[in-house]
Amino acid sequence: MSAPHDEPVATDPSTLFPTKYLPSPQVRDLPAPPLNQWRFVGPGIIAAGVGLASGEFILFPYIASQIGLGFVWAALLGLITQYFLNMEIERYTLATGETAITGFSRLWRHWGLVFAILAYFANLWPAWVTSSGTLFSYLFGGSPSIIAIVLLVLVGAILTLAPVVYNALERAQMLKVAAVVLLLVVGALFAVGGAWADVPRIATEAQFPAAELGFATLMGALAFAGAGGGQNLVQSNWIRDKGFGMGSYVPKIVSPLTGEPEARGRVGFVFAPTASNLEHWRGWWRFANREQLWTFVLISFLSIVFMSLLAYATVFGNPDVTNDISFLKVEGNVLMERVGTWFGYFFWVVGAVSLFAAALGIVDYTSRLAADVLKTMYVPDASESKLYAGLVWGLALIGIIVISAGFSQPIVLAVISACVGGVMMFIYSGLLIVINKKMLPAAIRIRGFRVGALVWSVLLFGVLAVLTVIQQAGKLFGG
Repeated sequence: MSAPHDEPVATDPSTLFPTKYLPSPQVRDLPAPPLNQWRFVGPGIIAAGVGLASGEFILFPYIASQIGLGFVWAALLGLITQYFLNMEIERYTLATGETAITGFSRLWRHWGLVFAILAYFANLWPAWVTSSGTLFSYLFGGSPSIIAIVLLVLVGAILTLAPVVYNALERAQMLKVAAVVLLLVVGALFAVGGAWADVPRIATEAQFPAAELGFATLMGALAFAGAGGGQNLVQSNWIRDKGFGMGSYVPKIVSPLTGEPEARGRVGFVFAPTASNLEHWRGWWRFANREQLWTFVLISFLSIVFMSLLAYATVFGNPDVTNDISFLKVEGNVLMERVGTWFGYFFWVVGAVSLFAAALGIVDYTSRLAADVLKTMYVPDASESKLYAGLVWGLALIGIIVISAGFSQPIVLAVISACVGGVMMFIYSGLLIVINKKMLPAAIRIRGFRVGALVWSVLLFGVLAVLTVIQQAGKLFGG
């Protein structure tokens, strides 16, 4: 990719950025891409690790238990859509060191606040940790609620005591992915059995079983395979803390107790489209695309395929399974009967660790997103690390209060939570086209089929948002 002839390389790229709400970014050279690329692999693994939650362990396997393997194709379509979405989020951060949300805030001051509030609505109710507590109770007995409270305290401690928060999160998600891979290998050897012969049905019997399972449920499974909602936006923060591109100039979030905080400015850095910088850009862009494809997409897809195949091999047609955490109890018990007690417990151990790691990532990305917004737009003199730590413990404390009091989720919050993901992704799919076409130098702007991919994303998540809002409004108003 070379600089267009109509844009001289000496053009000041900082003049492309709106300055009504934020100053222009500083101009610096783009650092060279890494020679040892393995050292920079990680953000895609975090995305896969955080995303491997109830959808991959419950929803897709539940669908396979009801109609077979004919809907697994939807996971690949959803993941490819999110791949292109994630890469446009990464494009802006690679080029500027700013998060995509900061880019949105250059268009309208309060876009970041809107997304932070929506992310909190999605994650305020602590179902993401009670699921892990329930699985641990299958293993060790005890009260799922007490276990969930202990897990919340552990989440808060890990995210606020680690000297560099990103490093702790990356290690936790790598451990989770390793555990899931081990489950895949052991399960392939001992549990799947004759179901391997039915794998071609993923393609030959592809279907969209709306009559059996509901259109909105299937659209949600397709759209949120792998990640979804606010998680995709925080890909910006994760690659910045890893040191991708212009993000290498931006300080990391650290523990206010054990780390060494550095001051971060409100805005990032942009490079002039010189021959040297564009050569560096091509290296970073190739690496970022490969890292996301071979970690986030591949790990997520293989996990969904295997978990669906395992459910198909063990509980297909079982009338006792339901689309909630109890699905894993039924499946674990069947695995004990068919393979051995050891494998049923191994299945629950991996599930419990995986859902805990997902909870760790959910608290991180919700708090990271909000801290970035507050620091950039509302309290620029505050320490982002301290804001982050306060938000982490705030979310954990809310969860502890809710679980301790035994509250059931209010219907209004349940409805809002269900609607948030599709609405967020519909909005920011469109905003990404705007910032990546208007604010970046011409040589590195989004173009061609990648624009088409984001238009598809706008349509997909727009349809999902409308369907979900209609469905949830019926629950709220008794329709």
